[in-house]
Amino acid sequence: MDRRSFLKTAGLAGGAAAGALATPAIAQGVTELKLVTSWPKNFPGLGTAPERFAQSIEKATDGRYKVRVFAGGELVHPLKVHDAVQEGTAEMYHSGDYYFQGKLKAYAFYAAVPFGFRPDEMDAWIQYGGGQELWDEVGSQFGIKHLQCGNTGSQMGGWFTKKMEKVEDFKGLKMRIPGLGGDVIKALGGTPVTLAGSEILPALQSGNVDATEWVGPWNDLAFGFYKVVKFYHYPGFHEPGTMLNIGMSKKLWDGLSDSDKQIFEACARAENNHNLAEFNANNGQALDTLVNKHGVELVEFSDEIYKEFGKAANDVLAAAGEADPLTKKVYDSFIAFRKKAADWSKLSDQGYMNKRSLVDL
Repeated sequence: MDRRSFLKTAGLAGGAAAGALATPAIAQGVTELKLVTSWPKNFPGLGTAPERFAQSIEKATDGRYKVRVFAGGELVHPLKVHDAVQEGTAEMYHSGDYYFQGKLKAYAFYAAVPFGFRPDEMDAWIQYGGGQELWDEVGSQFGIKHLQCGNTGSQMGGWFTKKMEKVEDFKGLKMRIPGLGGDVIKALGGTPVTLAGSEILPALQSGNVDATEWVGPWNDLAFGFYKVVKFYHYPGFHEPGTMLNIGMSKKLWDGLSDSDKQIFEACARAENNHNLAEFNANNGQALDTLVNKHGVELVEFSDEIYKEFGKAANDVLAAAGEADPLTKKVYDSFIAFRKKAADWSKLSDQGYMNKRSLVDL
């Protein structure tokens, strides 16, 4: 048996195991569900999104479903939440799916892609461009149903112990950065490191990493990265609109009535919109605090560096698309839709933003 066949078979076996093990607790007409997350308890935006989703489900079903949320590390490691649902330890998870590209490379396209979709473009691909149908195919390999449930918006380029002034500065750099963005850093000679959010500050303090990306001002302020590093680079190339999601046991999903499926979908989509608004509402004030209270220095990536990011990203995405037949289907869909979205965005959003910058606001 070749490696790809083995991985596919293993994935299907894992999905079957999830179907056998993920059995919600039911008492007096109330179904209790466990939702594990990749985030610290009540962490701004990331941690509050699954809490709101859980509350919405309970209210929308008049208490027929109660969802208990476990922060990263409370029930399972923050980066093991997919395993928890696949194996039946929990019925749902909330995370970013690029953490799980080691299971299937296609997952890297369902969180954030270097030079990929902004939030509205991601929504368009998922909801109207065939992205959800392919995502269902990806999740079915592991017995999981996926729903959009949050978006951080455009992210910053990251925190560095020195100013990144030329492409050569990335050689030998140890940077906390997951997903395809990490593959780009590797292509430029750096070493990408995947860490859960709660592990980043200690790694910076110990020197185990030289740089990190996380999200943006609101979340980065909360973690206190400014206490260790002061050079805050922008714009981020790697996560232009990071989608978060609910991964749900397919056995649970398949057992829901049509009306309950609509409720779960509606609550997840509502949180998808709510979460993006929350990030956009808080990032501006947080950035002001970082710069004017904590002395953080904003550093813009040069055009030279950004062009090299782009060249490396094209190669990384193309290589990812050849990982396996299912990832190739996802890659082809993503790239084709990106072309259409980019053509319109240049005229609409980008055109407007360029003109707005001419006005003294």
